[in-house]
Amino acid sequence: MGLKIAIQGVKASFHEEASLKYFGEDIETIECDTFKKTCELLKQKKVDYVVMAIENSIAGSILPNYNLLRDYKFNIVGEIALSIHQNLLALPGVKLADIKFIESHQMAIRQCEEFLQELPDVKISESSDTAASAAKVANQKLTDTAAIAGTLAAKTYGLNILEAKIETNKKNSTRFLVLSNDIEEQANANKASLSFQTGNSVGSLASILQCFADQNINLSKIQSMPVIGKRNEYDFFVDVEWKKQSDYDAAIRKVLKHSINFNIMGEYVKNDRI
Repeated sequence: MGLKIAIQGVKASFHEEASLKYFGEDIETIECDTFKKTCELLKQKKVDYVVMAIENSIAGSILPNYNLLRDYKFNIVGEIALSIHQNLLALPGVKLADIKFIESHQMAIRQCEEFLQELPDVKISESSDTAASAAKVANQKLTDTAAIAGTLAAKTYGLNILEAKIETNKKNSTRFLVLSNDIEEQANANKASLSFQTGNSVGSLASILQCFADQNINLSKIQSMPVIGKRNEYDFFVDVEWKKQSDYDAAIRKVLKHSINFNIMGEYVKNDRI
């Protein structure tokens, strides 16, 4: 068996699908109940990498995972964009009229709100993972319960797809990060994830953003998180992209003069093709 990849969730989850897309078939995915557990395994060097979802095109950023990035200080060495299609899964022979309960991860439920509103008499409950919900329906042979999960989960656990592609937005996608203990130099890197704080003076954040603009650096994402225990202070997480390495290098030199606790979380190859 090849690399060990820690994922939140169980076999056939979207995290496993993203891992297979990035690393190929010759990997061993280590299932974890929580994202924190994946980070602990990487910290203890029991796995080679963590694949971690960081944002969804419908549900938005997964804010607790930004806290983990800040706390564990792993290196971001890559990214994966995965098209997410949610399906309503049930045991063979079960019909939609038989369903009294639907369960899935809260992010998946949010992605399917319009479909679920059409089922007012069905109780919706949250679980730890989409694929885990599918596994529960299959293992406990629940004839009154359906799970929201992907096609890989249906195939893996022997469930039928009652309704396909029930996500509200058909361009639904999730971005995942690949985390490592080590810095991996990539000669053709054209994207970076950065974090920093600013002073409280007027225009302090704008000054930093202008440094990127002046050097033709594209700011593809910005996320703020409160600094724990410090009122009115924030960590800013940004993703930047560039065409010329020299422009990026010049922008970083400028930003260092205007920021506090500046950190390059990772420099890697942009990989947003779904």
